[in-house]
Amino acid sequence: MKIYGVTGWKNAGKTGLMERLVTEICTRGFTVSTIKHAHHNTDVDEPGRDSYRHRVAGARQVMLASPNRWALMTELRGAAEPDLDSLLARLDPVDLVLIEGYKNAPHPKIEAHRAVNNKAPLALQNPTIAAVAADGPLALPTDLPQFDLNDTAAIADFILRDQGLI
Repeated sequence: MKIYGVTGWKNAGKTGLMERLVTEICTRGFTVSTIKHAHHNTDVDEPGRDSYRHRVAGARQVMLASPNRWALMTELRGAAEPDLDSLLARLDPVDLVLIEGYKNAPHPKIEAHRAVNNKAPLALQNPTIAAVAADGPLALPTDLPQFDLNDTAAIADFILRDQGLI
């Protein structure tokens, strides 16, 4: 499986870019899965739901199955957070896995950047960032490719070409 990341500061447009890239790349006939890393306590089920009640009762894993989808939730219960490679190994094979977050992991990434955040581009310090998608031109002291944050087709072309998929 090929993997490619989308990284950036909070509110830089990462999730919107991920959503657009998944749609664009799937429309081109490729299979795509995603991994989203969160730094906060994230919950995927709602209080009161059966799966939530099972998990809160102490289940280490809860599988929810329906005619349309299934999901497996694993409670760490104090164990260490699994590394990215461990999580990737649990995915079914696809053409491309897009990863949101994991900015310090060694896979290639595109940085989403918005000027309103008043933050220096991560690309200045992170050698795994292969390109920047921004809401305006950035003065980068390197020859990193820059894209308009909303030019999803060009960004998808770059990622797919970089990964040897086109």
